[in-house]
Amino acid sequence: MNEKNKSIDWDKLLESLQQAQQEEKNLTTAELELLDKLKAIKSESFDLLSGYKDYHRQQRWLELKAHIADAEKHADENTHTARPRRLWIRIAAAASIILVSGIGFYFYQGSKTLTIDQVQQLASDVAPGKQGATLTLANGKKIRLTEAANGKLASQSGVTITKSANGQLIYQIENSNANENQVNTLSTTSGETYQVRLPDGSDVWLNSASSLTYKASLNEQGKRIVNLTGEAYFQVAKDKAHPFIVKTNKQEIEVLGTHFNVNSYNDEPAVATTLVEGSVKVTSGNSKQTIKPGEQAKSNGGDIKVNEVDIENVTDWKEGDFYLNHVNFKTAMRKIARWYNVEIIYDASVPADIESGGWISRNNKLSAVLESIETSGLVHFKVEGNKIYVSK
Repeated sequence: MNEKNKSIDWDKLLESLQQAQQEEKNLTTAELELLDKLKAIKSESFDLLSGYKDYHRQQRWLELKAHIADAEKHADENTHTARPRRLWIRIAAAASIILVSGIGFYFYQGSKTLTIDQVQQLASDVAPGKQGATLTLANGKKIRLTEAANGKLASQSGVTITKSANGQLIYQIENSNANENQVNTLSTTSGETYQVRLPDGSDVWLNSASSLTYKASLNEQGKRIVNLTGEAYFQVAKDKAHPFIVKTNKQEIEVLGTHFNVNSYNDEPAVATTLVEGSVKVTSGNSKQTIKPGEQAKSNGGDIKVNEVDIENVTDWKEGDFYLNHVNFKTAMRKIARWYNVEIIYDASVPADIESGGWISRNNKLSAVLESIETSGLVHFKVEGNKIYVSK
C-alpha cells in the first residue's frame, strides 16, 4: 500500500461515498450496492457493540478500519486502476465479503481474538426480548397486551382492568361485591416480560416464559392467592388481615407485605424463593422455613435448604441485566435462552461445574452477550438459526 492510501481519513471517505452516489452517473447497480455495503459497515459494527461504552466502541471501530485497510491493500495489489472512487469500490467489495462471510473479520479484547463466525452474522442477529404478555380473562377471551391500546381493557364483576401509559396492567376493585370466581391468567412467552398491579396494590414483575393465575378480585376466602409458573418478582402491599400467598408446584410462600423473587421454572433443579426485604414463610411438603433478607430457600417438594445469596444474581432480570458473577454456566445460559427464545445445545466437552462471570445489559443483541461470555476463554459458541451450540 502506498503512503497516499495509508493516510486516507476513513470517516471522510464514508461521507465522500454519499456524494459519489449522487455525482457518478455511470456507476453500475452492482457498484452502488457495494458502496452501500461499505457505508453500512460502521453502523452495523456500532449496532453489534451497542452494549459497550463509547470509548470502547470507538477503539473497536478503529480496529475494524484497520481490516478495511488490509482489504484496500489487497485490492490495490490486484488492480491497475488509479481512479480513487474505483479504488473505494474495490475496498467496498473486499469489505463486504469480510462483513457477510465473517472470514478474517475480528474483534479484539485484551489478548483474546474472536471471529464473527462464533456468533450470528450481523444481518441475522437475535434481538433482545421486550415488554409483552397475554391476558386471559375468565370468559376465555385473550388480550395481547402489546397490541392493546392504553386505557380500559375489561370489566369483570366489579373489577376494572386497564393498561397504563407505560404498559403496566392495573386491576381496580370498583365495588365490594366483586365476584371471587373470576379467574385471570397473565402469561409471557420466551422473550417477553410484563408488570401487573393487583387490586390490593401489590406489584408483580413477570419474567419470560412464565404465568400468573389469580382471581380478578385477588380475594380467596380472606387470603390473597396467586399461582405462579416460571419466575416473578413480588412487591407485596402490606395487609396484616389478608396474607399474600404464592403457590408453585413445589413451594408455597406466605407473606404479609414484603419484596421477594420466586423462580419455579420446570427446567431448574429446584424452586427458589429469595427474600429482598421483610420476612416470608416457605412451605414445601412437610417442611417449613422462615427466611431473612439476603437468604434463599430452595426445595424440590421436600426438605428446604436455606443459603445466603447475592441478590443481584437473582433479581438482575427485573433490572434489565444479566449479572453473571459466580453463576453456574448452564444456569446462566438458561436465562439467556429464555430471553432470546433460543435453544442451547452442549457438546460433551463442556464441564458441568464451570461458572460464568461479568455483567451485560439484557437490551443487547444476542451476539454481544455471547461475545462477552466467550472472552473468558472457557467456552465457544456457534449460532445456527435459533440454536446455540456450545463447546469447550
